[in-house]
Amino acid sequence: MTSRTDRGPPYRVPPINIPWWKTVSRVSYARDRIVECYFWALGIYSEPQYSSARIILAKTIAVITIIDDTYDSYGTVEELDVFTDAIQKWDISEIDRLPDYMKICYRALLDLYESFDAELSPKGRSYVVHYAKEAAKEIMRSYYAEAKWFVKRDHLPAFDEYMRQAEITCGCYYLTVTSFVGMENATIEVSDWLLARPKILRADNKVTRIIDDISTYEDEKKRGQATTGIDCYMNEHGVSKQVAMQRLNEIAEIGWKDLNEGFLDNSVSMEILVRVFNWARVAEITYKHEQDGYTHSEKGLKPHIIALLVHSFKI
Repeated sequence: MTSRTDRGPPYRVPPINIPWWKTVSRVSYARDRIVECYFWALGIYSEPQYSSARIILAKTIAVITIIDDTYDSYGTVEELDVFTDAIQKWDISEIDRLPDYMKICYRALLDLYESFDAELSPKGRSYVVHYAKEAAKEIMRSYYAEAKWFVKRDHLPAFDEYMRQAEITCGCYYLTVTSFVGMENATIEVSDWLLARPKILRADNKVTRIIDDISTYEDEKKRGQATTGIDCYMNEHGVSKQVAMQRLNEIAEIGWKDLNEGFLDNSVSMEILVRVFNWARVAEITYKHEQDGYTHSEKGLKPHIIALLVHSFKI
């Protein structure tokens, strides 16, 4: 099966000249989580000097959520093949190859990075936008690889094969690179350090992916997804769901130890290292108690958002 025949209309209103913050609400199949995106950005850096960085990161999370849901829940393999190729070329002229609903996603993505480049080039920081674009291209390639597993259902990969893609699609590397776009103290050397995938980042990817997989497992099964980390582990090792979940939790525990050890890396400053570590912290809050607090934000992130941003108190 290469199509999703049960999909409804892709957008709620005609997609004409819409600003980025309305893109999510106008794509009917995507999660509308603008406030939750900003909460995530606050979890990475709450300091006043990172106001611009938070805005850049929150915008990126909002747009990548649309694209994630396009690959995960809506697009056909044929459409996603063209979409992935268009993103690798990163050229607005490619938009004419796409179905109308994908044009919304494509334009939103390219416009977003064009705005980043316009803001940062005068400051001599266009290189960070370049790194972020390359990370975006990488995550799209892995989204596509997973989509073929999900939709075609003709291949259940081994757990290690699954994790090679899933540690990218969890978004931790991509969003860590993006989190440094608005940080003026994140130099080109920091970008090169990230590109080399240091131990703390590899551990971050693993922890975030496993926490996510465990919390979203039941929802993914309801959507008919047969290729999850838990399924791959169960199939490869011939164990029950409970045993597979226990083993994945053990892998995550090792990952937390590697994250702590990563703080000993003196290649970059603690100011940089803590941003990487914070992604695992945000993931822990978002997916605690084996619940997907981002998708089901009413029960998940909303209480934290209200406590942090609504119910203020005097210090």
